[in-house]
Amino acid sequence: MIRRLQNRFAIIVAVLVLLYLFLPVAYTFVFSFNNYRKSNIVWNPQGSPTLKHWQDPCGAPGVCDALVTSLEIGVIATLVATVLGTLLAFALVRHRFVGRSASNVLVFVPMATPEIVLGASLLTIFVQGFSRVGLGLGFWTITIAHIMFCVSFVVVTVKARLQSLDPRIEEAAQDLYAGPSATFWRVTFPLVLPGIVGAALLAFSLSFDDFIITNFVSGNETTFPKFVYVSYLRGIPAQANVIGFSMFVIALTLVIVGQLVGNARRSSK
Repeated sequence: MIRRLQNRFAIIVAVLVLLYLFLPVAYTFVFSFNNYRKSNIVWNPQGSPTLKHWQDPCGAPGVCDALVTSLEIGVIATLVATVLGTLLAFALVRHRFVGRSASNVLVFVPMATPEIVLGASLLTIFVQGFSRVGLGLGFWTITIAHIMFCVSFVVVTVKARLQSLDPRIEEAAQDLYAGPSATFWRVTFPLVLPGIVGAALLAFSLSFDDFIITNFVSGNETTFPKFVYVSYLRGIPAQANVIGFSMFVIALTLVIVGQLVGNARRSSK
């Protein structure tokens, strides 16, 4: 019996850790059915579970407006950060220039800086600089801030993918008389594309999920995480639980689909 436990210790610990990690997700799912009247902090013992929150996810005032704002910011920040980060990753891996080593170090600065420090610094920059051109805190200051910290994660992800590529593949394409442009678009880019897609998904997740930096630079604009934070004193509306769990399911589905596609491609080779 003891030997069996020793052999399966890692599996048991992994299962316990997964249960611990998914406990908040389970709470979010369960409380999306809570038939409460005033507060969604505790389960209403007098009411049976209800589907009305799933039937009307926008029933809570402002929740869908906050969701749309977060999605818009996330999409813009992801597109810009993915393009800039991919270009920077190619420059750092494939080219030598003055300051290359310093650039490699500086890429990690936004990742290593505490978010509260980063948010306070950006607030000072925006207030001192943007106020002179008539741009106040709001949608675009949030977007600029998200682009800034998302770029670092894109660079690191795409850079890792580039460094793992076998250079002989590109050399073989050039030996077959493919020019630099054809080699890039037909060989290099398809090989790097999974890393770029992964970096984009990571950037969107970070942007959609961010609260600390957003709270500093948002002004009167409300994103979904900010809406949840402001609502917690009276109990997060069940509609927010519905939206949060739905986003989790969508993200999990994308990961599973990506894994299945990757396994299919590897098995077909």
